[in-house]
Amino acid sequence: MQTTHANIHPTAIIEDGAQIGQNVIIGPYCTVGNRVVLKNNVTLKSHVCVAGDTVIGEGTQVYPFASLGQAPQDLKFGGEHSRTRIGKNCTIREYVTIQAGTVGDRMETTVHDNVLAMVGTHIAHDCVVGNHVVLANYVNLAGHVHVGNHTVIGGMSAIQQFVRIGEHAMIGGMSGVDKNVIPYGLVMGERAHLNGLNLIGIRRLGVPTAKTRVLMKAYDALFKNKTQNFKSNIENLQDSADDNELIVNLKKFLSLESSRPYCTPK
Repeated sequence: MQTTHANIHPTAIIEDGAQIGQNVIIGPYCTVGNRVVLKNNVTLKSHVCVAGDTVIGEGTQVYPFASLGQAPQDLKFGGEHSRTRIGKNCTIREYVTIQAGTVGDRMETTVHDNVLAMVGTHIAHDCVVGNHVVLANYVNLAGHVHVGNHTVIGGMSAIQQFVRIGEHAMIGGMSGVDKNVIPYGLVMGERAHLNGLNLIGIRRLGVPTAKTRVLMKAYDALFKNKTQNFKSNIENLQDSADDNELIVNLKKFLSLESSRPYCTPK
């Protein structure tokens, strides 16, 4: 174990090989595996289990009974040396599970910076969670899910495997999401449908009203134009010229390959 000026409770178990940064706090009954790296100012409150090839970034706080870096819940997993990466200044609350990647995808599960994962959140293998994401209580991300920056997912929502959620989207509580969600989209429902744009989130960004109106027109062109099919509407949007960053982000999202369809309005 490599440790520098860390505060480690005597009941904690730190395996040889673990790397512990400066001012790390490891509370009672925590266990830290031999391939784990805890960067400076990480706090494990108590009863936290960190296993596997897992790196936790500076300033992240992990609350009791969280389990990070364990083997994925994938029957195809054969013990490969896969990874878990958690960024800076995250808050990982009680009973959160974040599991390692698989050879079938990225070999890594990645949680970026300033993420709040509330009680009982599950982040499965090969997920990518962007910066400043909020996952409310008991959110479940199945394998291979990508969540864009500044997204908010309401409590008890479940995201099906391989779904992509664009940046600044908002998912209503208790939603079942089995289709891709466009950037800035607002979706909800037992089987989630698009319910407009996340205008509150856009307003919080300080986006000028004129740019928001352009996005609203693009939304109408995509989902309300019934003279052509949805694929043609996407192609027309891609062909349009606009340097509005909201439209640029939307075009980029729609250009990515995906095995999932898109959430659309009812």
